[in-house]
Amino acid sequence: MSKTIRKTIVCVMIVALVFAFSMIGFVACNKNQTPANEEPAVQPVNVDPITITDMIGRQVTVKPGTYKRVVCVGAGALRMYSYVGDMTLLCGVEDIDNETRANRPKMFDGAARPYQLAYKDLLNSISDSCGVGGPQAQTAEAEKILLCNPDIVISEYEDVEKENALQAALGGNVPVITVKYGPRTVFDNNVLNSLTMLGKIFNRKSRAAVLVSYIKQQMQEISDRTANIPEDQKKSVYICGLGNWGTTNHLMTARSNYAPFEIAHIKNAITLTGPGAPQAEIEEEALVAISDDIDIMIFDSAAIRNIKPLSDKNKTVLEGIKAWQEGEVYIEMPQYAYYVNLELALVNTWWIAKVVYPELFADIDMTEKTNEVTYAFFGKELAAEIFACPNSFGGYQRIENPSQFFGQ
Repeated sequence: MSKTIRKTIVCVMIVALVFAFSMIGFVACNKNQTPANEEPAVQPVNVDPITITDMIGRQVTVKPGTYKRVVCVGAGALRMYSYVGDMTLLCGVEDIDNETRANRPKMFDGAARPYQLAYKDLLNSISDSCGVGGPQAQTAEAEKILLCNPDIVISEYEDVEKENALQAALGGNVPVITVKYGPRTVFDNNVLNSLTMLGKIFNRKSRAAVLVSYIKQQMQEISDRTANIPEDQKKSVYICGLGNWGTTNHLMTARSNYAPFEIAHIKNAITLTGPGAPQAEIEEEALVAISDDIDIMIFDSAAIRNIKPLSDKNKTVLEGIKAWQEGEVYIEMPQYAYYVNLELALVNTWWIAKVVYPELFADIDMTEKTNEVTYAFFGKELAAEIFACPNSFGGYQRIENPSQFFGQ
């Protein structure tokens, strides 16, 4: 790890601890220490139960720091837990997260899921299944969860009736805690509050505070660097290929109110209104109408395999786009793979800002930044593993000849 990365994380950790506990602490981020998200939780001797409000408003009784057997179900639940919790407490995982299970859902194979890369061996070693997982799994499988014998369940099924029914099916004594994502991905208050809640439940308040502070610091730095760009000097950028349930035409999928654009003060080429906003498929005519105004195109790498067949069908449309003609086409890492890769959403924001404002981000090396962010989230540098995934196409890059690249 470079000195720049180490200093950045150390500073953020110190600020978070001072803020959270009104005391000065020192956190050294080096590989010889236990990674922050694997720090041993404080084990209280006698714990009184408390009532917390989970992320969908349910009142749930918990005993902080006492849990020994954890199950995570629903899109993104295990990812969220991995940022704060002790992964060795898992007593079951969904099939989608264990590569040794023959009948597991495979729709995300090839797309980087950093939590799965960080804990692959551990996840593959867990024999008990708490459900199939994947986009088709719209309800938790209570019978499979019971067989795992958990003492707490972290869930992302954002439905009060379903969560209450699951808790009842587990006997009423196993708390079911709902976490929640949001449209602003890693910058969303739902995410930050979910992390804080998990820190409280598992007696990892300092770990959660450090990570939340790091995310806020990164967001503020990007915003500060780009705060003084005059409106008439802002380039128009089109983001496409972001995953969305039911989306088939990723080429014609646009996103407005896109958090990375807002944070980095970037002009969005598309403004959506009506049903489907802030993300929806757009008509071909709408893309053609703004083709001369699109200075830069950003493609999410997870969707490129779906976009390639569409590129030939829409060849005339693409070749008419200014950014396509000028080779101002770029690839970001997968933002969605079994819900939001929150750490990659953060790295993607740095990348997009660097693409649009290269002179303001000349000091940012994307491999170093990726390693810094994944270390902050997992205690592991994962750039090499992320970039090596088939659907990462080697990592962050400019596609100077998009017709050739997408035509392959």
